Amino acid sequence: MVLFAVGLLLAPHSADRLRRDVDGLGAWAPIAMVGLYVVLTCAFVPGSALAGASGLLFGAALGTGLAVVSATLGACLAFLTARVLVRRSYTVLATGRVRRLGERIEQRGFVAVLYARIAPAMPFALISYAAGLTGIGIRDFAGATALGAAPRAFAYATLGGSIGDYSSPQALVALGVLAVMTVGGAAALWRARCRSRAGA
Repeated sequence: MVLFAVGLLLAPHSADRLRRDVDGLGAWAPIAMVGLYVVLTCAFVPGSALAGASGLLFGAALGTGLAVVSATLGACLAFLTARVLVRRSYTVLATGRVRRLGERIEQRGFVAVLYARIAPAMPFALISYAAGLTGIGIRDFAGATALGAAPRAFAYATLGGSIGDYSSPQALVALGVLAVMTVGGAAALWRARCRSRAGA
């Protein structure tokens, strides 16, 4: 099923043809999309491309839901992989400065992950793997990831669903969301850095 989904995304089809092919899978189509999305998220494939593909294949509404769920599951898988396989070695090898930074991040937990998710140009998978090295709880991590990823997932899924008609109201709203997230995320990151320096 996953290989079939890969073929759909990589083969030279039109948008309408892709949607018809996906419709032919019935209820298996969203399941295949989620599985592929999770794996590719862990493999550092940009979330913008994955969310856009989700919107292209399933429309803005369902595509957004699938993108948020899949991105969160993929992030949690990366988080748990780092925690199980690497954290013990990291704890032993981490220097004093790195350890103190990790402790500050752990203290803020949910907020620290949320800031990282809404900040522009932050590598999604890398943040997930890095968070797994800290003591942040999986619940806080998953909640902050879902909340922080949702606006961009909506925007890219909507743009994917509006392919060929980027002047539509939905596409313009999506572009507006991306602009707000870029400015707001940069402001939040700047504020967090100022607080961190003040508390150092």
